[in-house]
Amino acid sequence: MSKILIIRFSALGDVAMTIPVIYSLASNYPMHEIYVLSRKQFEPLFEMLPENVHFIGADLSEKHHGVSGLNKLYSELKVEKFDYIADFHSVLRSNYLLLRFKLDGIKSARIDKGRPEKKQLTRKKHKLVIPLQTSFSRYQEVLERLGFHFDLQFASLFEKNQQDRFQADTVYGKKTDVKWLGIAPFAKHKGKVYPLELQEKVISHFASDERVKVFIFGGGVAEKNIVDTWVDKYPSLYSVVGKLNTSQELAFMSQLDLMFSMDSANMHLASLVNTTVVSFWGATHPYAGFLGWNQSLENTIQTDLFCRPCSIYGQIPCYRKNYECLYQITPEQIIARISNLLFNPSETSTATSPIVI
Repeated sequence: MSKILIIRFSALGDVAMTIPVIYSLASNYPMHEIYVLSRKQFEPLFEMLPENVHFIGADLSEKHHGVSGLNKLYSELKVEKFDYIADFHSVLRSNYLLLRFKLDGIKSARIDKGRPEKKQLTRKKHKLVIPLQTSFSRYQEVLERLGFHFDLQFASLFEKNQQDRFQADTVYGKKTDVKWLGIAPFAKHKGKVYPLELQEKVISHFASDERVKVFIFGGGVAEKNIVDTWVDKYPSLYSVVGKLNTSQELAFMSQLDLMFSMDSANMHLASLVNTTVVSFWGATHPYAGFLGWNQSLENTIQTDLFCRPCSIYGQIPCYRKNYECLYQITPEQIIARISNLLFNPSETSTATSPIVI
């Protein structure tokens, strides 16, 4: 038996993308013990993985902050006597820990983030807009360099844990033939968010459709205030913001018929529970390798502009100042795409598709 340490501190979406890889590793190597080192608040993501997966929560704000904190964290980890270290993050913190373990003679490998090709994808001129290696594949590659070879085989966190699902009918009513549509309208950066005034038109359309029950996802005070305003205006909406813990929210997402999300953590969370996601992409692009697990490129909503993608994470302000990549998509196009998947899932139609790649 070997002990493998996998390091990935942040962000939530990136940590969520480790799940299919870690699940597959654990399933293919049940004789080994796998430890995941991440921020404490991400532990619920790993609660339903195979029994040979263990979580170690790091307190990077206090106890494990700074060099002295990392030294303390290293000392805590060292007693576990790991045989392999897989760095899925490759930032200063993880690089420092990796160095300490390498000096101890422990076999280690770190992720290749593909920075040169990502620069070619996002540069202003002469972009090379081609699909890059996915984060799932990059994580898997790290483990392969350590000698662990396996296929990615993952369907849902609830594939073998149906009894653990949150009983949504006790809160939101029994699910009938009415379609349950989740909408996650927020993201960390402006370049990834479909303008809220346009999103409201999408929300109001489905809120008035008796065939649909709409649930809004988000987090934090500012997002809750916006959602509360929508709920006041459209009483048929249901806000999930701040009402469920992470485990319950994942279980609830698994019962949705469809999720409409930005390029955000909620896209990845819904993907982990095998829910189809219609995802909106503005400044970023699914070709960068961050599309949700098992999600289809056909269900992405984006427009073909010479300037996009302009960044990998969406944090760079629009140099054209107008965020045309966000505004060029109409609410009607999004409504058509969602409606087609909700009510005509077996049909394929390009007539209403805003995708031009």
